[in-house]
Amino acid sequence: MQIRNKEGELLFDGELHLNTESLDLPEAVLEGQNLQGAHFDGANLQGANLRRADLYWAHFFLADLSGADLEGAQLQGSDLKRATLTDANLHNANLGRDNLGGSTSLQGAILNCVGLKFAKLEGAEYDANTVFPQDFDPKKFGMIERPVKD
Repeated sequence: MQIRNKEGELLFDGELHLNTESLDLPEAVLEGQNLQGAHFDGANLQGANLRRADLYWAHFFLADLSGADLEGAQLQGSDLKRATLTDANLHNANLGRDNLGGSTSLQGAILNCVGLKFAKLEGAEYDANTVFPQDFDPKKFGMIERPVKD
């Protein structure tokens, strides 16, 4: 798969399901792409366009998604533990349960983002280290507090 930024510059050419951790993909354009199970652990996805992308069971452990556009993205069952989503757009994103009842993992994530109240969050897991916007009550949105098991 080839990934380009907004200017058309090639950022990556390869398979995302293999050892692709810590990719540098600032402003990547992945709108509407099927990226189920893709590995973005530790990746720099600052300002990326992931609108309506299928990110079912994708891995974003320690990824930087600051300013990323995830509007309408399907993130069920994804691992977003310790990911940074500062100023990301989560309007209409689905972070709810996957088809098998599994949860999206948000333990330790920084969720100071836009549209969190308009995302589907029921069943998503968080812990005491998850950072939410001021006055955001995760339980009101059906989220589950669950510490990460060592």
